[in-house]
Amino acid sequence: MKKLALVFALVLGISAVSFAQGGGRMRMTPKSQTDTLKAHIAGITDDQSTKILAVYEAAGKQRDSIRQAANGDRPTMMAGMMKAQPITDAKIKAILTADQAAAYQKMVDARAAQMKARMQGGN
Repeated sequence: MKKLALVFALVLGISAVSFAQGGGRMRMTPKSQTDTLKAHIAGITDDQSTKILAVYEAAGKQRDSIRQAANGDRPTMMAGMMKAQPITDAKIKAILTADQAAAYQKMVDARAAQMKARMQGGN
């Protein structure tokens, strides 16, 4: 659960920075998220890619809705997104084969470790 929270915090942090700075680092589009996943996980088919793109598009709309509903209240926004992220991860894993899902989980774990290091003052 802590790993998932850290991954979510990473995603939220990147989104918050891009949102706050406007012209700074932009949020990844669903297409770029799908392309990144295809680049890091071997054997993703066009059919899987189409389904994953749909999951990322729905997740993006849900995050936007959560942000808008929170109306600037960061703890409320984070709580909503923390509930949404495991659902998105589960949907993506359901599309992938067992080996691909394992590789996806390794990506999630690596991002969580990076976030944990950042939160503890590391690089």
